[in-house]
Amino acid sequence: MKIDTHRVIRPSVLYFGTPVVLLTTENADGTHNLAPISSAWALGQHIVLGLGSESQTARNLAERQELVINVASPELWEHVERLAPLTGAGPVPEAKRGLYRSERDKFAAAGLTPAASDLVGPPRVAECSLQLEARVSVLTPGGGGLFLSVECEVLRVHAAERVVVPGTHHIDPAVWSPLIYNFRHYHGLAPEVGHGFRSQTAGATVPAV
Repeated sequence: MKIDTHRVIRPSVLYFGTPVVLLTTENADGTHNLAPISSAWALGQHIVLGLGSESQTARNLAERQELVINVASPELWEHVERLAPLTGAGPVPEAKRGLYRSERDKFAAAGLTPAASDLVGPPRVAECSLQLEARVSVLTPGGGGLFLSVECEVLRVHAAERVVVPGTHHIDPAVWSPLIYNFRHYHGLAPEVGHGFRSQTAGATVPAV
């Protein structure tokens, strides 16, 4: 195996292939905010989110702890990008002025459909194949006040029938693919190269068609 030559660099962002999720939260007036983020990872039945501290989502979760974590798939990238320059905050926070505009109905702006949740107030995104109803358990400021780390307990998982291994509660990794944000470019997953020794779906999956 050839070892590449390395050099020291200082990239402006470190999105080295992270999944995109759409967060739905409740605004103070009872309406709902929809926001894309690319800092989300799982720890058991908990999801940890990274949010800008001035975002409407951060403000909402500090006051109302319920949310839905909607995991986007590659075919939704254009809908995600329609949301990217929007903020639910009004007026637009100073740090976002010039790049963002305020939008109250983000579902309509993105061409996405709200669907009622079972256990939390904010709606799910119907077009997302994985939807996680959740509640904030810990909210921690960081980065000198620039961001928040938000630990969420997942209460219920909704999965489209087509991405579930028949007769099980397992997501089929040969069918399901998350949208990946790779240094500000959108990607899907490449073909599988192998599986972990703890995989419960090895040999049970079928190729996507």
